[in-house]
Amino acid sequence: MPSTESPSPAVRVTGMKKSFGELEVLRGVDLEVAPGSVFALLGSNGAGKTTVVRILSTLLKADGGSARVNGFDVATHPAEVRESISLTGQFAAVDEILSGRENLVLVARLRHLPQPRRIAEDLLERFALADAAERKVATYSGGMRRRLDIAMSLIGDPPVMFLDEPTTGLDPQARITVWNAVKELTGQGRTVLLTTQQLEEAEQLADRIAILHQGRIIVNGTLAELKALLPPAEVEYVEKQPTLEDVYFAIVGDEGTAAPAAASTQDAEERR
Repeated sequence: MPSTESPSPAVRVTGMKKSFGELEVLRGVDLEVAPGSVFALLGSNGAGKTTVVRILSTLLKADGGSARVNGFDVATHPAEVRESISLTGQFAAVDEILSGRENLVLVARLRHLPQPRRIAEDLLERFALADAAERKVATYSGGMRRRLDIAMSLIGDPPVMFLDEPTTGLDPQARITVWNAVKELTGQGRTVLLTTQQLEEAEQLADRIAILHQGRIIVNGTLAELKALLPPAEVEYVEKQPTLEDVYFAIVGDEGTAAPAAASTQDAEERR
């Protein structure tokens, strides 16, 4: 008979604690991330989200508790953990002197992968950066740098990805591009632990959402489970107004060009 046991969590954290001097940042964090899912760790500035990610990625040691990533203990098998993960921080870790293609080729070579140039070309196409492949990254917009940063983190096909506030400072179009990239990753079976302050981002991407507050997870569940914590509001009549995002894309369009209607009005005025 086939096994009915559920697969082991891709990430498991039990009783994680961390202090910086007298400041107690993590006070016993518990969470599990299922393989092939997006888990959003939601919280305000200073809640401890980045500290959790830094411990899980072996950049920082916990003061207490345990953590396992891809089956490996973070404290006792850090090398195996690092081979299993990629990390995208709050600010794009790209080399501005190099071109987009050169950044990707460099990472592929550092990982000792065959055909690094082909890997770079595939990622440039996938993240809509092919037209800017030869340009120095110093000339890239914030959204382009973020896309390049995520593309670099995919080299080597790590099964677990940590994205620490990946859309910080991005415009609406760049933000949605990053969201689509994250959705594509989980479609390929990757596991993503995402930290964010943006409620909409968690709603759009996450299979499960945990809220980290004052060093502890205070709630953890699916979006539907979290919504069920509050009673539905009684509304007799609702008129849906367009959101700012609706207005923005209606005017700007998908390609970042002004809508034709707006331009034609100005032309008509000039011909009078």
